[in-house]
Amino acid sequence: MSNDERTVADLLDRQAIHDVVLRYCRGIDRRDFELVRSCYHPDGIDHHTGFDGSVDEYLAWVRPKLEELEGTMHHLGNHLVELYGDLAISETYATNVHWGHPEIGAFTSGARFVDLMERRDGRWAIKERWAVREWTRSDTGRMIAPEAPGPRGTHGESDLVYTLRERVSGLL
Repeated sequence: MSNDERTVADLLDRQAIHDVVLRYCRGIDRRDFELVRSCYHPDGIDHHTGFDGSVDEYLAWVRPKLEELEGTMHHLGNHLVELYGDLAISETYATNVHWGHPEIGAFTSGARFVDLMERRDGRWAIKERWAVREWTRSDTGRMIAPEAPGPRGTHGESDLVYTLRERVSGLL
């Protein structure tokens, strides 16, 4: 493979890995647990604050926690990928907002997703994830009602991004 071909292949791998992290955030925020599952290999492992286990165990653990909340929003920042053939280390900085928790109200946390990614059969996915919590801030009492009628985020297939996808795919 020439240097130019290697550069293009590396860029495509980095983009595919970044897309995994983005899909994970969409899945968590929209409570699309099959989308979250698709970000991991079937034998994937997750380490979150208060949890260590398989992807299936993680989904069983996180689902009720998310269902207690009105919503979450994950914002991604710095993203660095180190490629090692079919393995990669991906580090992504995130600011995660959670609101509507009955006991603790709203909170924002700074975190890093440190992922061991693996390419299997041409597909990049999480082999092992560490959600490293850097800080947490209480935002209780800071949330206000929407200022006017308009589109609102929902969970699952009723969210705008899913209905728009269905509309566009119907045009193809």
